Amino acid sequence: MRGDATAVAFQFAGLALAPLVPGMIQMVKARLQGRRGASPLQPYRDLRRLWRKRVVAPHDTTFVYRMAPSLSAAALACALLIVPFAGSTNGWFGSDMLVLVGLLALARFATAAAAWDPGGGFSLMGAGRDLMFSVFAEPLLLLAFVLVALGAGSTDLVQMVAAAGHAHVASTPAHWCAALAFGLVVLVETGRQPIDNPDTHLELTMVHEGPLLEYAGRDLAMLQWTAAARHWLVLVLAASLFVPLPLTAPANVLALAAVVTAFCVAVAFVETSLAKMRILRVPVLLGIGIAVCVIGLASWIGGGAT
Repeated sequence: MRGDATAVAFQFAGLALAPLVPGMIQMVKARLQGRRGASPLQPYRDLRRLWRKRVVAPHDTTFVYRMAPSLSAAALACALLIVPFAGSTNGWFGSDMLVLVGLLALARFATAAAAWDPGGGFSLMGAGRDLMFSVFAEPLLLLAFVLVALGAGSTDLVQMVAAAGHAHVASTPAHWCAALAFGLVVLVETGRQPIDNPDTHLELTMVHEGPLLEYAGRDLAMLQWTAAARHWLVLVLAASLFVPLPLTAPANVLALAAVVTAFCVAVAFVETSLAKMRILRVPVLLGIGIAVCVIGLASWIGGGAT
């Protein structure tokens, strides 16, 4: 019971720690580029500044525009509470991988629908591109989860995380195909290069930032926290599903912090090394990830699990 309580406490801590992940990536990226860069705490300062400003909404918007920030943030908050720590979850929303995929899709849909409500050209462009990517990214995420679930024998995330430490699961080709595919999922869900450039200020090249152009004040703060929560969620999932971690709460938290930090450095290195791809090439890259998952599934069916 004590271990479960510790795990649940760290699940709620993830709600507060989420902005630290993009801040750390930006700091490492700046150092790799020979710049000093901002503090990893800069996202917290941005959120505090935006939260103090009043909401400014375009004319003729409906409840869709007004509800989208709260709905997106609530969906990500629930998703964070599903991800298990130390082999445990709070159980309020279950721990099934399909629930997690649905919550991520709900957050994306709410943001895209809000971009369509005001009818601004640049926000519509960004939302359209984001939805085009999601057509490939969501099946890729689901297939990666399916490959991990085959090794665990369950779609329950607690059992999937526990199976990551089993030698017979980690040795299968399907598991490593899932790890490769999930690496692409991390880049898509976090809006990082070569999929998207989070540092761009040109409306014509924005993807994930495009739907946020019509928002200000507290609404924008909630949407930025939602984006930061996606960073935290996918990196914690990558560490939990593909890196053997201790299942006792104190050791699990320390190991998880070390692995997530290493993943932040890896994402920053990829961003520094690769340029942004042309938009029409991104579905091709994600399609390759789907093909890798299909190969992994074929290897499992053909006896790769033995």
